This record gives sequence, C-alpha cells and structure tokens, in this order.
Amino acid sequence: MGLGQKLDKAAQAMAEAFRGEFYQKVDAKGRVSIPAAFRRILEADDPPSTEFPRARVYMIYGGANRNFVECYTKAGADALADDISMMDEGSDEREQVEFDLLACSVMVEVEPDGRIVLPPRVREKVGLTGADFAGDEAAFQGRNNRFRLYRRDTYDSAVAQRPNAGVDALALLGRAKKERGM
Repeated sequence: MGLGQKLDKAAQAMAEAFRGEFYQKVDAKGRVSIPAAFRRILEADDPPSTEFPRARVYMIYGGANRNFVECYTKAGADALADDISMMDEGSDEREQVEFDLLACSVMVEVEPDGRIVLPPRVREKVGLTGADFAGDEAAFQGRNNRFRLYRRDTYDSAVAQRPNAGVDALALLGRAKKERGM
C-alpha cells in the first residue's frame, strides 16, 4: 500500500472514530452487546467476505499493568501489526510488544444481533470471572482508532484516578500541539 493510500485510509478512519462511553450488561454466557455506534465502525472497516461474513473485533488482553482490553477493527489490527514489523527483529522490545499485543490477542466475530461472546482470557483480564458475573456491566470507552473494554467498576475507578483530571483538556491539547511546532 502506497503512502497516498495509507493517508486516504487514515483520513477515512479519522472520520469514523470510536467516541463516547457506553455501558452494557454481560449475560451468564459472557455475551455483551457492542454499542451500535461502534458496530458501524467495525462493519465499515471490515466488509463481509466469503471467509468472514460478519465484522470482527480484535481484542488485545496482554500487558501486565493493564486492567482493560484494547479492541481494534480489522484495519486497526493490521496497522498495529505493521507498526510492530518495523521494530528491530529479535530485540527485547519487539519480543515484549509481539507477546503483549499479538500473542495475547483474539479475534471475535460480531453476531448478527450485535453481541460478542467474551472469550475466557478477555473475561479474566477485565475481572468478569467466577459463576456470578452475569448482570455485571462492561464499559466501552472510545479511543479514536480503537476502544477499550473494562469491567464497569474498574472503569469508574480509572476515570476517577486519571492524571491531569483537574486540567482543561483543550489546554493539554494546545500544549501537545505547541511541542510539535503546530
């Protein structure tokens, strides 16, 4: 894929960004509905094929210090893999990144009703374990080119403890742009 195609793809992805916070109940079988706005982005980024007639979500559950699962579209997961392939082969950093972001991941197809079944490793990562998780809520947090999946109480705690919570977000954005000379 040439640079122009990558830029076109990036511009298209920016137009369809994951935004917002959504809360969904998890049933006894570990199924949860993906928010409709997020499903539309997954479907747009992963058109049906003979092999995969339904949209897919790529769920990354690696990272020892993470209490959430990072979720990507097919195109987003491919872009992440491309970024990883640019790292030095055999380096300790690449080994860690490949383990945390590629090996500790799973692809899940979105069911026709908009739900996914959370695999055991994903449920374990976010704390939806044991026999009594049915009825717990999952929190979906839009992150532009991806979204995060948390257990609701963990998400609420993370929001309360976020760094720079008392600083105006537009001021932070302005600082970042200034640092880049924009």
